[in-house]
Amino acid sequence: MALAGALVVVPGDRSTAAEGVVDVGAGGYAAAPVGPTPEGCDSVEADPRAALTDDAPQGPLPTNDWWSSLLYKRLDCRMSEPLHAHPASYQPTPAGLGLSTPREATLSGTPGGIGEFHFTFVQDVVVGVAGLDAPTVQVADWTDWTVTPSWSDGTRSMRATIGHGLPTSWYHLEGGDALLTSQHDVRVWERDGATLGFTANGHDYAAFAPSGSSWQVAGSTLRSSLAGQGYLAVTALATDADATDAERAAALDAVAGSAFAEVTSTVATYSYDAAAAVVRTTYEVGTTPLEGYADGPVVALYPHQQRYLTEVDGDEIDATYPSPRGTMTAYAGTTSFTTATPFTGILPEVPAVATSSGSGRATLDRLLAEAAADPLPILRADTYWTGKALGRATRIVEIADQLGETEVRDRTLGLVRDTLTDWFTASPGKNEQVFAYDGRWGTLIGYPASYGSDTELNDHHFHYGYFIAAAATLARFDPQWASDGQYGGMVDLLIRDANGYDRDETRFPYLRDFDIYAGHDWASGHGAFAAGNNQESSSEGQNFAGALVQWGEATGDTTVRDAGAYLYATQAAAIQEYWFDQAEAIPEGFGHTTLGMVWGDGGTYSTWFSADPEMIQGINTLPITGSHLYLGQRPDDVVANYAELVKVNGGKPSVWQDILWSYLALGDGDEALRQLQADPGYAVEEGESRAHTYHWVANLAALGTLDTKVRGSSPLSAVFVKDGRRTYVAANVTSQTRTVRFSDGTRLEVPAGRTVTSGAYTWSGGGAVGGPGTPTSSPKPTSSPKPTTTPKPTSSPKPTSTPKPTTTPKPTTSPKPTTTPTATPKPTSSPTPDPSRGLLLGFGGNGTLVPAPGQAGTIQLAPARGIDTVTEPSGAVVLQAKGLTATATGGTTAFDVGLDAGTAVGNGTRVSVQYDLTGDGTWDRVEVYRYFATDPVPGAERYTQAVGLDRATGALGDLRGGTVRVALWNAIGSAPTVVSAGDAVLELPFR
Repeated sequence: MALAGALVVVPGDRSTAAEGVVDVGAGGYAAAPVGPTPEGCDSVEADPRAALTDDAPQGPLPTNDWWSSLLYKRLDCRMSEPLHAHPASYQPTPAGLGLSTPREATLSGTPGGIGEFHFTFVQDVVVGVAGLDAPTVQVADWTDWTVTPSWSDGTRSMRATIGHGLPTSWYHLEGGDALLTSQHDVRVWERDGATLGFTANGHDYAAFAPSGSSWQVAGSTLRSSLAGQGYLAVTALATDADATDAERAAALDAVAGSAFAEVTSTVATYSYDAAAAVVRTTYEVGTTPLEGYADGPVVALYPHQQRYLTEVDGDEIDATYPSPRGTMTAYAGTTSFTTATPFTGILPEVPAVATSSGSGRATLDRLLAEAAADPLPILRADTYWTGKALGRATRIVEIADQLGETEVRDRTLGLVRDTLTDWFTASPGKNEQVFAYDGRWGTLIGYPASYGSDTELNDHHFHYGYFIAAAATLARFDPQWASDGQYGGMVDLLIRDANGYDRDETRFPYLRDFDIYAGHDWASGHGAFAAGNNQESSSEGQNFAGALVQWGEATGDTTVRDAGAYLYATQAAAIQEYWFDQAEAIPEGFGHTTLGMVWGDGGTYSTWFSADPEMIQGINTLPITGSHLYLGQRPDDVVANYAELVKVNGGKPSVWQDILWSYLALGDGDEALRQLQADPGYAVEEGESRAHTYHWVANLAALGTLDTKVRGSSPLSAVFVKDGRRTYVAANVTSQTRTVRFSDGTRLEVPAGRTVTSGAYTWSGGGAVGGPGTPTSSPKPTSSPKPTTTPKPTSSPKPTSTPKPTTTPKPTTSPKPTTTPTATPKPTSSPTPDPSRGLLLGFGGNGTLVPAPGQAGTIQLAPARGIDTVTEPSGAVVLQAKGLTATATGGTTAFDVGLDAGTAVGNGTRVSVQYDLTGDGTWDRVEVYRYFATDPVPGAERYTQAVGLDRATGALGDLRGGTVRVALWNAIGSAPTVVSAGDAVLELPFR
């Protein structure tokens, strides 16, 4: 049976397990996807390389970048969303490349409340070829922080090179004259043969054509034959709107010598100097001079780069560029620059200096016993929530180990081992708690996935970081499990997928989630938003980086360790600058000094899932682990941010108190402890335990704050200071004694498997056997045999694809919006079955299901409330039909519902269908479908059963006076969604 056109019946379980399994040590992964795969425009779903030119690089496809919507087309199937490179932004059009250099932010929302600021793309000028009308834009090439889009309409063609930190864009054109056009008035203020200085939309540019060229100016159109050379450079100038023409001319002169140094490669190389506790990164820019002797372009540095700059091969120019990240310092003729970013240290766990004896020990023992009763509760068995549970359990392991509570430690370790081993083991037909490789996209997907980690390639670093961190803890106690012959190779695969450190890797892209130049991760696989890509939980990104350091240390793999140190130090610097506004980039009038989300073109005080200030600020602090000491690099800022939260909230936190007290402890441990002790009955965040929160806060109250001036020669070391007295801490996760040297001359001998402190507190604890004592610098690639696999079955037709914003799941309660109470359904007469179509029901009034078509009108679904647990919330909209009698056909449920969330970003609606076959009050069959993520474009989208089942229980049979119940609710998102009632159809497998 089928409903007109849009409604397609699919099997109850869309997953199809591949027969092929790739063995990796004692574990393995499925050789082909066993569940949903990346979704997008039809051409991209058919061939992920559809948006690449024939001469584009081979190998795995990069995703999660600032330019990903060019390649991974999801919303705009011809072009892309705006590409925010900084200091310029770009957007392809059929006629060429649109340029924008916004100088000021546009603010929306409530100052000091929920709000956003964006340096919105507003097209100043389009660079193209006369007559160009390309059907699509493709990607011809990319390097570490540049991309080369390509246009062709069969007669005319153009390629451009754009990148982070490059105010100049370069063009190669064929088939016609170069054409610069604008929808705004264009004023030419310098015209010197091949060089043109002009203002469009209030922003200044310089166009550099080959020697011997000339320009024709006609209104807002600039045209040149380029003297038949076919190349052009256009530079955005760092001039203010009120600059004089003389100042504009001077700005043009400052960059003219660099204009023809076309960037052809960009490469960042890093090294972790453990002895100096610093990460040195050299950013190299390779160029090909289009003419003359130009050897380096103008390069603009972000604040996190400028702050730690040690060397630059270029000359600083007077003007600076504004950007959403703050002021960018520019250098002309630049071929490279180097930064030295401090690595301030991480720990497996803060030491139990205050909780290993006395009343502190008594309190912790009680709380530890409480947590140990259920140390690894899995709220939902997908990659994210399993990871959260693993994180909670490993905190319990670390505390129990420090206290010598070996029974709790080993029992919890057993649960961690069993969970990881299950996920790291594949077998024919297994389609849950398993990882699978998608060769078309070059990615490893864990099933069940969540929050678009399968269909959008979102958040792999968030999810997999928990698994790697848990494996790092397990490796200290069970090094055999972590060996390549057992499950170490599977851990390495997760690392390589999310942020692979090996440029020679052929299965996964290099540093998938990490933006090398911007200095931080991006969460969305496709980045298909007008505001560019986004990152909400910067702290979960750091959880991944810290996990690499600890895994590398525990297994003796310095390559992985150093990659983690690079990610950690660089991102810690970027987080302080941009999320916590050390760069002073947040515009005046915004009313905040911290952000919940960073976007390509700005930032927001908001989340995908909640309007609670506790969650907006807390999402960038969880999980609380020894990998998150960077949050305390500026203790005064921690205290100020907490005070801001209290002010915005109108009082102290009422949700996520444990997370926020733990954050406050990095700035004022004594106050955090007072607040914790004053509210012992607080609700525990899902990834936390009372034992760990008390351990963390109580010990930081004793130790004081992180002292970044003194650093240790081991990555697993840190220094704390309180009242002028320092405590030196180091952990040794190897099997041999180590000596850690601190930069003030202090030395600390650390026995194998222990954590040791000296100075204000002398303490030692822990009993791990430790991993390899001698580190190795060789990476551990896993073999990748090519097994014979069963071809993937033809999937059921998919509904029109829609952009699905990246969602970062966030625990516990969200604000409780006022919702319209669900009306008590009135009994309905039994609709007459249509034997050719099945039983067709529509949405009626007063909470009823009626014979289709339904009652005209709309139904409003309230914003999501709290985390998505695939469980119907109390505010769901419910519709029922009672007294139904019909014969089961053996088919499956189908539905077609129109949804519209307006311009809201991040909403996702879920539906459940329940069957009480005899009307006795027992639900014989319950089906909960995957949520449908609506796009931020007004207009209805169709939600059908083709999204697939998330969960189903029971079985269908004949209806004998039975009841059918439908519930709809927003699983994610902070805005309401409107349901079109009149054309909603539910097709039941009965006649």
